[in-house]
Amino acid sequence: MKEIKRFEVKKTIRYLLLGALILLLAGAGAFVLWGSNPAQPEALALAAMQTSDGVRFENTDGWLVFEPLDSEPTIGLIFYPGGRVDPRAYAPHARNTAGQGFTVIIVPMPLNLAFFGLNRAGQVIVAFPGIETWAVGGHSLGGAMAAEYVRANPAQVAGLVLWASYPGGNNDLSAADLPVLSVYASNDGLATLEDIADSRARLPLTTTFVEISGGNHAGFGWYGPQNGDGQASLSKPEQQDLIVQATVTFLETLGQ
Repeated sequence: MKEIKRFEVKKTIRYLLLGALILLLAGAGAFVLWGSNPAQPEALALAAMQTSDGVRFENTDGWLVFEPLDSEPTIGLIFYPGGRVDPRAYAPHARNTAGQGFTVIIVPMPLNLAFFGLNRAGQVIVAFPGIETWAVGGHSLGGAMAAEYVRANPAQVAGLVLWASYPGGNNDLSAADLPVLSVYASNDGLATLEDIADSRARLPLTTTFVEISGGNHAGFGWYGPQNGDGQASLSKPEQQDLIVQATVTFLETLGQ
């Protein structure tokens, strides 16, 4: 009888382990499927990915590279997309920034989540030796991970650009000798005004904060509305122009 009971116990354990494995695999599969279906770029974003009007566009190893045609920039911006947002959704912003004399490189992320590609900026820096001064930035989760990259690699980066974003609670950059730009929107329902105010203590005192009155979270890209976001009271092109203007002004200071 004892042998039968031992056999039944072992059999039960095997079934439990098999069930746990099946649940784990199912959960992992669901996560991969979730991450592999990002918010899609709108038509205007797709149209921005071409060489014209003084801007060269190239898809280099999956990176979306925008450069001015009539100059050789020495200042570049490496951009991390927001969580589960197709990187192409930021093409209009990148194109308009490049048109004012900068190299802008949007870096796709594994499963469209920047915490899986935290160090990809380093690969870009190596691949573009002509750029003397680099800023790293991003939107939402992308900005938070750009801030993590800056913390780990301070010597490689001359500036940090945050769009509707802020460093994580365990990332204190307040003592960093680093120019930082934080662009945020008054009607953002995800990176709220309270979140931005709280982030000030984790950023250098010299950080430049730019509020976009009437803007929202999804207005930092061209990918449609976003759950939990606030309602914008200005158009997306208007918000884009303000974002680009603030970013260009900041990048110009890095070359001084």
